[in-house]
Amino acid sequence: MRLALFDLDNTLISRGTALSNAITGLCIDCGYGTDVEEWLKTQLAERANVDDFVRLVARFRLSDDVAQLWRRYVDRMTASITCRPEVLNGLDGMRTAGWTIGIVTNGAGDIQRAKLAATGLDRLINGLAVSGDVEIRKPDRRLFELAASRCGANLADGGWMVGDSPTGDIGGGHQAGLRTIWLRGRPWPEDLPAADHVVNGVTDAIAILQTETE
Repeated sequence: MRLALFDLDNTLISRGTALSNAITGLCIDCGYGTDVEEWLKTQLAERANVDDFVRLVARFRLSDDVAQLWRRYVDRMTASITCRPEVLNGLDGMRTAGWTIGIVTNGAGDIQRAKLAATGLDRLINGLAVSGDVEIRKPDRRLFELAASRCGANLADGGWMVGDSPTGDIGGGHQAGLRTIWLRGRPWPEDLPAADHVVNGVTDAIAILQTETE
């Protein structure tokens, strides 16, 4: 079994544009002003969960129900998110070649699974581990262990981790005993060991994995 674990946001899918569109749409739906819109874009830039909307309601003294706001956001985000065909085709090709594919991602479980369903990625993976489901976040080794287990694999047998976060994905992958491919972009910490490969995008990472025999 050859195991490849992937990050989700800004690795398999591009979160930035979808986030902007989702927040703008949400604010139009609810009649919010630009102050709320800019606050949300800042606060949700890295990650979003229900607690962010608890803080939103308190900060702007809104009368809206938090659960309904979160549901609106999830629906808007799901409608906005896409996965490029070449990424889907690349993962499908890996599966055909015998790879076992998992996703290990930080975030709220409901929205991450909604993204997978909306993009069709859910049909191409063998296992999923989401930090919000288990209150463990990357780079914690246990989240990688959970992802591997749900793929029917064992980290002791090795594998790969692909992602854009130096600390969460590459540092976490190292701690989990995995080889790593980094999607360049974020600043690289000086004390972090180098990734095995550095690429411009996930399709480049998939191309490298397709040449691997171990």
